[in-house]
Amino acid sequence: MPAIAVEDLERTFGEVKAVRGVDLEVAEREIYGFLGPNGAGKTTTVRMLTTLLLPTAGRAEVAGFDVVADAAEVRRSI
Repeated sequence: MPAIAVEDLERTFGEVKAVRGVDLEVAEREIYGFLGPNGAGKTTTVRMLTTLLLPTAGRAEVAGFDVVADAAEVRRSI
């Protein structure tokens, strides 16, 4: 089971697409960093993965828990 699994994750703010179709898999015990220019969606992606912001589309799991349906379990695991 991957530590983080993301498929087609998206987040929009009005007409602005802050995150577009992110696919990502991070294995357990793997170190992963988000790099990119300002406005690339790094912080927005992390906020979705930590349940601080709901995704507009796609799905994400952290420690096997869905960030929308199992938000409390995601928070406990991190």
